[in-house]
Amino acid sequence: MCDGLPNPSGGVGEIFTHLDFPVPRWSGRWLKGGVLATIAVFFLMPCLQKQLPALIQHFVYSHRIRVPLFVDLSRPADLSLNHTINTYLTSEEGISLGVWHTVPDRRWKEAQGKDLEWYQNTFKDGSPVFIYLHGNTGSRAETHRVGVAKVLSALGYHVLVPDYRGFGDSTGEPTEAGLTTDALYLYNWVKARSGNSLVIIWGHSLGTGVATNTAVKLIERGEKFDGVMLEGAFNTAREPIQAHPFSWYYWKYPGIGYFFQEPWAENKVVFPTEENLKKMRSPILFLHSEDDHLAPIQSVQQMYEVAVSAQNAERVKLVSFDGSLGYLHNGLYRDPHLPDIVQNFVLSL
Repeated sequence: MCDGLPNPSGGVGEIFTHLDFPVPRWSGRWLKGGVLATIAVFFLMPCLQKQLPALIQHFVYSHRIRVPLFVDLSRPADLSLNHTINTYLTSEEGISLGVWHTVPDRRWKEAQGKDLEWYQNTFKDGSPVFIYLHGNTGSRAETHRVGVAKVLSALGYHVLVPDYRGFGDSTGEPTEAGLTTDALYLYNWVKARSGNSLVIIWGHSLGTGVATNTAVKLIERGEKFDGVMLEGAFNTAREPIQAHPFSWYYWKYPGIGYFFQEPWAENKVVFPTEENLKKMRSPILFLHSEDDHLAPIQSVQQMYEVAVSAQNAERVKLVSFDGSLGYLHNGLYRDPHLPDIVQNFVLSL
Protein backbone atom coordinates (compact mmCIF):
# COMPACT_ATOMS: atom_id res chain seq x y z
CA MET A 1 0.00 0.00 0.00
CA CYS A 2 1.26 3.45 -0.88
CA ASP A 3 1.29 5.88 2.03
CA GLY A 4 0.48 9.56 1.72
CA LEU A 5 2.05 12.40 3.68
CA PRO A 6 0.38 13.55 6.89
CA ASN A 7 -1.53 16.81 6.59
CA PRO A 8 -1.88 19.39 9.40
CA SER A 9 -5.14 17.89 10.55
CA GLY A 10 -3.46 14.62 11.28
CA GLY A 11 -5.02 12.71 8.39
CA VAL A 12 -3.49 11.32 5.33
CA GLY A 13 -3.49 13.84 2.45
CA GLU A 14 -3.78 13.20 -1.24
CA ILE A 15 -0.76 11.46 -2.51
CA PHE A 16 1.69 14.15 -3.83
CA THR A 17 -1.15 16.25 -5.22
CA HIS A 18 -0.38 19.16 -2.94
CA LEU A 19 3.37 19.07 -3.51
CA ASP A 20 4.89 21.59 -5.96
CA PHE A 21 8.07 20.62 -7.80
CA PRO A 22 9.38 23.87 -9.33
CA VAL A 23 10.91 23.63 -12.81
CA PRO A 24 14.39 25.20 -12.79
CA ARG A 25 14.27 28.61 -14.42
CA TRP A 26 17.44 27.98 -16.39
CA SER A 27 15.87 25.17 -18.43
CA GLY A 28 13.18 27.48 -19.77
CA ARG A 29 15.70 30.15 -20.64
CA TRP A 30 17.91 27.65 -22.48
CA LEU A 31 14.93 26.35 -24.42
CA LYS A 32 13.85 29.82 -25.49
CA GLY A 33 17.41 30.77 -26.34
CA GLY A 34 17.86 27.68 -28.47
CA VAL A 35 14.68 28.36 -30.41
CA LEU A 36 15.67 31.99 -30.99
CA ALA A 37 19.17 30.99 -32.08
CA THR A 38 17.79 28.46 -34.55
CA ILE A 39 15.44 31.05 -36.04
CA ALA A 40 18.25 33.58 -36.27
CA VAL A 41 20.56 31.16 -38.07
CA PHE A 42 17.75 30.03 -40.35
CA PHE A 43 16.96 33.53 -41.57
CA LEU A 44 20.25 35.39 -41.17
CA MET A 45 22.72 32.89 -42.65
CA PRO A 46 21.61 33.43 -46.27
CA CYS A 47 21.88 37.18 -45.76
CA LEU A 48 25.37 36.83 -44.30
CA GLN A 49 26.45 34.62 -47.17
CA LYS A 50 25.03 37.10 -49.66
CA GLN A 51 26.97 39.92 -48.04
CA LEU A 52 30.19 38.00 -47.46
CA PRO A 53 31.46 36.51 -50.75
CA ALA A 54 34.49 35.18 -48.88
CA LEU A 55 32.21 32.58 -47.30
CA ILE A 56 31.09 31.43 -50.73
CA GLN A 57 34.70 31.39 -51.88
CA HIS A 58 35.67 29.17 -48.96
CA PHE A 59 32.86 26.71 -49.47
CA VAL A 60 33.31 26.49 -53.24
CA TYR A 61 37.04 25.91 -53.05
CA SER A 62 37.31 24.43 -49.51
CA HIS A 63 41.00 25.29 -49.77
CA ARG A 64 41.42 25.75 -46.03
CA ILE A 65 40.60 22.11 -45.35
CA ARG A 66 44.13 20.76 -44.94
CA VAL A 67 43.89 17.05 -45.65
CA PRO A 68 45.56 14.73 -45.21
CA LEU A 69 46.76 16.00 -41.86
CA PHE A 70 50.38 16.13 -40.71
CA VAL A 71 51.86 15.74 -44.20
CA ASP A 72 55.00 17.64 -45.11
CA LEU A 73 54.30 18.67 -48.70
CA SER A 74 57.98 19.35 -49.26
CA ARG A 75 58.68 15.62 -48.79
CA PRO A 76 56.75 13.67 -51.46
CA ALA A 77 58.94 10.63 -50.77
CA ASP A 78 56.99 10.22 -47.53
CA LEU A 79 54.05 9.23 -49.75
CA SER A 80 56.11 6.71 -51.76
CA LEU A 81 56.77 9.23 -54.49
CA ASN A 82 60.49 8.58 -54.31
CA HIS A 83 61.24 9.89 -57.79
CA THR A 84 59.51 13.22 -57.23
CA ILE A 85 60.83 16.67 -56.41
CA ASN A 86 58.97 19.45 -54.66
CA THR A 87 59.40 22.97 -55.96
CA TYR A 88 57.74 26.40 -55.75
CA LEU A 89 56.88 28.46 -58.81
CA THR A 90 55.73 32.08 -58.95
CA SER A 91 52.68 32.34 -61.20
CA GLU A 92 52.38 36.08 -60.61
CA GLU A 93 53.68 38.60 -58.11
CA GLY A 94 53.00 37.46 -54.56
CA ILE A 95 51.76 33.98 -55.58
CA SER A 96 53.93 30.95 -54.85
CA LEU A 97 52.65 27.57 -56.06
CA GLY A 98 53.74 24.30 -54.49
CA VAL A 99 54.33 21.77 -57.29
CA TRP A 100 55.43 18.13 -57.46
CA HIS A 101 57.27 16.82 -60.51
CA THR A 102 57.33 13.03 -60.78
CA VAL A 103 59.56 11.58 -63.50
CA PRO A 104 58.74 8.36 -65.40
CA ASP A 105 59.00 5.32 -63.17
CA ARG A 106 61.81 3.83 -65.24
CA ARG A 107 64.06 6.68 -64.02
CA TRP A 108 63.42 6.28 -60.28
CA LYS A 109 66.91 4.95 -59.47
CA GLU A 110 68.56 7.66 -61.49
CA ALA A 111 66.44 10.29 -59.74
CA GLN A 112 67.70 9.54 -56.24
CA GLY A 113 69.39 12.57 -54.72
CA LYS A 114 69.02 14.71 -57.85
CA ASP A 115 68.36 18.44 -57.69
CA LEU A 116 65.80 20.68 -59.38
CA GLU A 117 68.01 21.34 -62.39
CA TRP A 118 68.29 17.61 -63.12
CA TYR A 119 64.51 17.19 -62.88
CA GLN A 120 63.89 20.11 -65.23
CA ASN A 121 66.33 18.71 -67.77
CA THR A 122 64.41 15.42 -67.84
CA PHE A 123 61.53 17.17 -69.62
CA LYS A 124 63.65 16.94 -72.75
CA ASP A 125 63.66 13.12 -72.77
CA GLY A 126 60.69 13.01 -75.13
CA SER A 127 58.21 11.49 -72.68
CA PRO A 128 54.71 12.99 -72.56
CA VAL A 129 54.07 15.43 -69.72
CA PHE A 130 50.83 15.47 -67.74
CA ILE A 131 49.68 18.46 -65.72
CA TYR A 132 47.14 17.27 -63.15
CA LEU A 133 44.66 19.94 -62.01
CA HIS A 134 42.93 18.72 -58.87
CA GLY A 135 39.56 19.34 -57.27
CA ASN A 136 38.28 21.83 -54.72
CA THR A 137 39.49 20.38 -51.41
CA GLY A 138 42.73 19.49 -49.73
CA SER A 139 46.18 19.44 -51.30
CA ARG A 140 48.30 17.54 -53.79
CA ALA A 141 48.94 14.94 -51.08
CA GLU A 142 45.41 13.48 -51.09
CA THR A 143 45.35 9.73 -51.74
CA HIS A 144 43.62 9.81 -55.12
CA ARG A 145 45.97 12.52 -56.41
CA VAL A 146 49.02 10.56 -55.37
CA GLY A 147 47.39 7.54 -56.99
CA VAL A 148 47.00 9.32 -60.32
CA ALA A 149 50.65 10.44 -60.25
CA LYS A 150 51.76 6.85 -59.67
CA VAL A 151 49.59 5.51 -62.52
CA LEU A 152 50.96 8.07 -64.98
CA SER A 153 54.57 7.62 -63.87
CA ALA A 154 54.27 3.85 -64.26
CA LEU A 155 53.15 4.44 -67.86
CA GLY A 156 56.37 6.34 -68.54
CA TYR A 157 55.05 9.89 -68.32
CA HIS A 158 56.15 12.98 -66.45
CA VAL A 159 53.55 14.27 -63.98
CA LEU A 160 53.22 17.75 -62.51
CA VAL A 161 50.76 18.11 -59.64
CA PRO A 162 50.37 21.70 -58.49
CA ASP A 163 48.36 23.18 -55.65
CA TYR A 164 46.48 26.23 -56.84
CA ARG A 165 46.90 29.48 -54.98
CA GLY A 166 45.54 29.15 -51.44
CA PHE A 167 45.63 25.33 -51.52
CA GLY A 168 48.19 23.22 -49.69
CA ASP A 169 51.30 25.31 -49.08
CA SER A 170 50.65 27.68 -51.99
CA THR A 171 50.10 31.33 -51.11
CA GLY A 172 47.20 33.62 -51.98
CA GLU A 173 43.43 33.18 -52.09
CA PRO A 174 41.62 31.20 -54.81
CA THR A 175 39.44 32.86 -57.42
CA GLU A 176 38.38 31.53 -60.80
CA ALA A 177 40.63 33.99 -62.62
CA GLY A 178 43.50 33.23 -60.25
CA LEU A 179 43.27 29.45 -60.70
CA THR A 180 43.16 29.88 -64.46
CA THR A 181 46.24 32.11 -64.29
CA ASP A 182 48.05 29.47 -62.23
CA ALA A 183 47.26 26.69 -64.71
CA LEU A 184 48.24 28.81 -67.72
CA TYR A 185 51.53 29.77 -66.07
CA LEU A 186 52.37 26.16 -65.33
CA TYR A 187 51.56 25.13 -68.90
CA ASN A 188 53.85 27.84 -70.27
CA TRP A 189 56.57 26.82 -67.80
CA VAL A 190 56.41 23.21 -68.98
CA LYS A 191 56.31 24.09 -72.68
CA ALA A 192 59.42 26.21 -72.29
CA ARG A 193 61.31 23.16 -70.98
CA SER A 194 59.80 20.14 -72.74
CA GLY A 195 60.74 20.71 -76.38
CA ASN A 196 58.41 18.79 -78.68
CA SER A 197 57.03 16.48 -75.98
CA LEU A 198 53.28 16.14 -75.70
CA VAL A 199 51.75 18.22 -72.90
CA ILE A 200 48.42 16.86 -71.70
CA ILE A 201 46.06 18.34 -69.13
CA TRP A 202 44.17 16.07 -66.72
CA GLY A 203 41.48 17.99 -64.87
CA HIS A 204 39.49 16.42 -62.06
CA SER A 205 36.26 17.88 -60.68
CA LEU A 206 36.93 21.61 -60.15
CA GLY A 207 40.07 21.05 -62.21
CA THR A 208 37.93 20.33 -65.29
CA GLY A 209 36.65 23.90 -65.13
CA VAL A 210 40.19 25.23 -64.68
CA ALA A 211 41.39 23.07 -67.59
CA THR A 212 38.73 24.25 -70.05
CA ASN A 213 39.16 27.88 -68.97
CA THR A 214 42.89 27.55 -69.65
CA ALA A 215 42.23 25.90 -73.01
CA VAL A 216 40.16 28.89 -74.11
CA LYS A 217 42.94 31.26 -73.01
CA LEU A 218 45.33 29.33 -75.24
CA ILE A 219 42.90 29.44 -78.17
CA GLU A 220 42.72 33.22 -77.84
CA ARG A 221 46.45 33.39 -78.54
CA GLY A 222 46.38 30.80 -81.31
CA GLU A 223 47.50 27.73 -79.34
CA LYS A 224 45.89 24.58 -78.01
CA PHE A 225 46.54 21.67 -75.68
CA ASP A 226 47.87 18.45 -77.20
CA GLY A 227 45.18 16.58 -75.28
CA VAL A 228 42.70 17.09 -72.44
CA MET A 229 41.32 14.56 -69.96
CA LEU A 230 38.27 15.56 -67.92
CA GLU A 231 37.44 13.36 -64.94
CA GLY A 232 34.26 13.89 -62.91
CA ALA A 233 33.44 17.04 -64.88
CA PHE A 234 30.78 19.44 -63.62
CA ASN A 235 28.64 21.81 -65.64
CA THR A 236 27.20 25.00 -64.18
CA ALA A 237 25.22 25.64 -67.37
CA ARG A 238 23.07 22.53 -66.89
CA GLU A 239 23.01 21.97 -63.15
CA PRO A 240 20.54 24.09 -61.14
CA ILE A 241 21.73 25.44 -57.82
CA GLN A 242 19.92 22.75 -55.85
CA ALA A 243 21.81 19.98 -57.60
CA HIS A 244 25.06 21.78 -58.29
CA PRO A 245 28.03 19.71 -57.08
CA PHE A 246 29.29 22.63 -54.98
CA SER A 247 25.91 23.60 -53.51
CA TRP A 248 25.73 21.02 -50.73
CA TYR A 249 26.52 23.71 -48.18
CA TYR A 250 23.47 25.81 -49.09
CA TRP A 251 20.46 25.45 -46.85
CA LYS A 252 17.52 23.81 -48.61
CA TYR A 253 14.50 25.83 -47.56
CA PRO A 254 11.84 27.96 -49.28
CA GLY A 255 13.07 31.33 -50.46
CA ILE A 256 16.64 30.27 -51.23
CA GLY A 257 16.23 31.56 -54.77
CA TYR A 258 15.73 35.10 -53.49
CA PHE A 259 19.11 35.13 -51.81
CA PHE A 260 21.03 33.14 -54.43
CA GLN A 261 19.59 34.03 -57.81
CA GLU A 262 22.98 33.89 -59.54
CA PRO A 263 25.46 32.85 -56.84
CA TRP A 264 28.23 31.77 -59.19
CA ALA A 265 28.15 34.99 -61.20
CA GLU A 266 27.88 37.23 -58.15
CA ASN A 267 30.83 35.57 -56.51
CA LYS A 268 32.91 35.17 -59.66
CA VAL A 269 32.63 31.38 -59.69
CA VAL A 270 31.44 30.55 -63.19
CA PHE A 271 33.63 27.92 -64.90
CA PRO A 272 31.55 27.86 -68.12
CA THR A 273 32.75 24.40 -69.12
CA GLU A 274 30.03 23.78 -71.69
CA GLU A 275 30.71 27.07 -73.48
CA ASN A 276 34.43 26.36 -73.36
CA LEU A 277 33.92 22.95 -74.95
CA LYS A 278 32.24 24.60 -77.93
CA LYS A 279 35.48 26.50 -78.62
CA MET A 280 38.02 23.76 -77.93
CA ARG A 281 39.81 21.91 -80.72
CA SER A 282 42.00 19.59 -78.66
CA PRO A 283 41.34 15.84 -78.41
CA ILE A 284 39.28 15.24 -75.27
CA LEU A 285 38.76 12.16 -73.12
CA PHE A 286 35.95 12.24 -70.56
CA LEU A 287 36.31 9.83 -67.63
CA HIS A 288 33.32 9.30 -65.38
CA SER A 289 32.02 6.88 -62.78
CA GLU A 290 28.30 6.18 -63.07
CA ASP A 291 27.93 6.36 -59.28
CA ASP A 292 29.60 9.77 -59.05
CA HIS A 293 27.57 11.53 -56.37
CA LEU A 294 28.83 15.04 -57.24
CA ALA A 295 28.85 15.10 -61.04
CA PRO A 296 25.72 13.42 -62.48
CA ILE A 297 26.28 11.15 -65.45
CA GLN A 298 23.51 12.93 -67.37
CA SER A 299 25.38 16.21 -67.13
CA VAL A 300 28.63 14.62 -68.29
CA GLN A 301 26.81 13.00 -71.22
CA GLN A 302 25.45 16.41 -72.22
CA MET A 303 28.94 17.95 -72.13
CA TYR A 304 30.29 15.07 -74.17
CA GLU A 305 27.63 15.66 -76.83
CA VAL A 306 28.46 19.37 -76.92
CA ALA A 307 32.16 18.58 -77.39
CA VAL A 308 31.41 16.05 -80.15
CA SER A 309 29.28 18.62 -81.97
CA ALA A 310 32.15 21.11 -81.78
CA GLN A 311 34.67 18.58 -83.09
CA ASN A 312 33.78 14.97 -83.91
CA ALA A 313 33.44 11.54 -82.31
CA GLU A 314 36.99 10.62 -83.31
CA ARG A 315 38.52 13.44 -81.29
CA VAL A 316 36.16 13.29 -78.31
CA LYS A 317 35.69 10.13 -76.26
CA LEU A 318 33.71 9.22 -73.15
CA VAL A 319 34.64 6.28 -70.95
CA SER A 320 32.16 5.42 -68.19
CA PHE A 321 32.87 3.10 -65.28
CA ASP A 322 30.11 0.92 -63.89
CA GLY A 323 28.57 2.25 -60.70
CA SER A 324 28.83 -1.15 -59.01
CA LEU A 325 32.61 -0.64 -58.81
CA GLY A 326 32.09 2.02 -56.14
CA TYR A 327 34.54 4.60 -57.45
CA LEU A 328 32.24 7.55 -56.74
CA HIS A 329 33.93 10.90 -57.39
CA ASN A 330 37.57 10.19 -56.52
CA GLY A 331 38.25 6.52 -57.08
CA LEU A 332 38.86 6.02 -60.80
CA TYR A 333 42.62 5.81 -60.31
CA ARG A 334 42.06 2.36 -58.77
CA ASP A 335 40.56 0.82 -61.90
CA PRO A 336 42.86 -1.84 -63.41
CA HIS A 337 41.83 -0.80 -66.94
CA LEU A 338 42.68 2.87 -66.47
CA PRO A 339 46.35 2.59 -67.56
CA ASP A 340 45.34 1.07 -70.91
CA ILE A 341 42.66 3.73 -71.40
CA VAL A 342 45.13 6.54 -70.74
CA GLN A 343 47.86 4.98 -72.86
CA ASN A 344 45.52 4.51 -75.82
CA PHE A 345 44.47 8.14 -75.57
CA VAL A 346 48.07 9.33 -75.53
CA LEU A 347 48.95 7.13 -78.52
CA SER A 348 46.06 8.65 -80.47
CA LEU A 349 47.44 12.19 -80.12
